Amino acid sequence: MEINKILTPIDFSDYSKKAFEYAVEFAEHFNASITLVYVVEPQIYPADFTMGQVAIPNIDSNLTEAAEKELLSLIDSNDFDKTRIDYKIRIGQPFHEIIETAAEFDVDLIIIATHGHTGVEHLLFGSTAEKVVRKAPCPVLTLRQPIKGFHYKNV
Repeated sequence: MEINKILTPIDFSDYSKKAFEYAVEFAEHFNASITLVYVVEPQIYPADFTMGQVAIPNIDSNLTEAAEKELLSLIDSNDFDKTRIDYKIRIGQPFHEIIETAAEFDVDLIIIATHGHTGVEHLLFGSTAEKVVRKAPCPVLTLRQPIKGFHYKNV
């Protein structure tokens, strides 16, 4: 089995940052590249018929700019000489955009963190990781904190 391209969704939570660190180890072992994907969820505003049209600042572009700065900072703050890391910022529903990005770039593996939501929170919001696992065009490795299992640096 060859793994040349790895997609790692990131939302800048501690969970996703740990999954990114794990993906780097994984990529180094397989001499693969990593594409980080951050998804900006569009802001939806209810219609206000009493005031007519109200100009609202473009929050999505502000979020995109902030995400790009954070991604560059994350990539630059670590030593990734052996691994090529790219990033993409998408706008939409996270699970859909992750799946679309995986298909678009023909990735071999998605490495994604789970936040471990349970109970009512899971029923109301569902799990992005779960939806990605169900619909992804490639294998998906899900990681839950604390991350246990394979660590390639010692192999």
